[in-house]
Amino acid sequence: MDLDMAQVRAFVRAAEELHFGRAAGTLGLSQQALSKRIARLESLLGTELFQRGGKAVGLTDAGRRFLGPARQALASAESAVAAAVGPDRPLRLDVWGHLYAPMRTLAQVAGRAGELVPGHGRDLPSVMAALLRGDIDAAFGRVHPPLHAGLAHRLVRLEPVDAVLSADHPLAAEPALRPEQLGGSVLWAPGALDRLDFLHRFAHRFTIPTTATTLNLGLAHFLAEVAEDPRRFSLLPADVPLPDVPGLRSVPLVDPTPLYAWSLLWRTGSGHPGLNALTAAFAAQAGRSRWLEYDPARDWLPEPPANAPTGKAG
Repeated sequence: MDLDMAQVRAFVRAAEELHFGRAAGTLGLSQQALSKRIARLESLLGTELFQRGGKAVGLTDAGRRFLGPARQALASAESAVAAAVGPDRPLRLDVWGHLYAPMRTLAQVAGRAGELVPGHGRDLPSVMAALLRGDIDAAFGRVHPPLHAGLAHRLVRLEPVDAVLSADHPLAAEPALRPEQLGGSVLWAPGALDRLDFLHRFAHRFTIPTTATTLNLGLAHFLAEVAEDPRRFSLLPADVPLPDVPGLRSVPLVDPTPLYAWSLLWRTGSGHPGLNALTAAFAAQAGRSRWLEYDPARDWLPEPPANAPTGKAG
């Protein structure tokens, strides 16, 4: 029996999503095309893999038995392709969170990770979809739930976050600020807050009741908007190089210091040899630059890291 990997991939994605529409979207297919692939696979196997009842979708006993080996078959197929193509194919890597300049972190390890072909995803959902389709091999940015079951990630950097505000802001002259001191200010966000997980969680945790959004037309334009109103502030990782914007002030945040978590993200079972090299390069740089230090008594993260060492920085 010869399995069609496109049909197997359609099954695995639908089994992970338990929703044909969402599964089709991650594969760049119509729901009808995905359903046809699964129906052909069921016909080939001579058994139903899904229980279909109205809008609800569940796995049959046969589907549950098939899921594990199907995932292994896809991983083996991807490894076979990688072996045939050879180690010289560049690693296709997307980044997101462009206002926070992810490329400056990636640039510190890129020379030790083989040839990379960078792309520019819109946001985490679009990058996850590209990974699941196989359009890219890896991605770099801030990962947060919900994360697709077919993806894996590794934390590589925790970066302190500063407040950026108008020089006319009442707190602009302070050498440092506690996040709670910003409760009377307006959090200026480069897009809808429900799509900006870090800013959304910061506002909730530190009780920032007033927020406002604008279009993301680049960092210089965004910060000029912050600078023009003495009530506004926003957040930027501390190492982001600021453009020359008149009337702008950057102030460290303390007690606690918010940390922005950068992660490497990839599709489970990816066989590209450059992925191991990139992961190793990040780990080495993190050790040299103390990128993963985290003290829960001093720092704040929306999701505390499971694999970051704790301890005070010198």
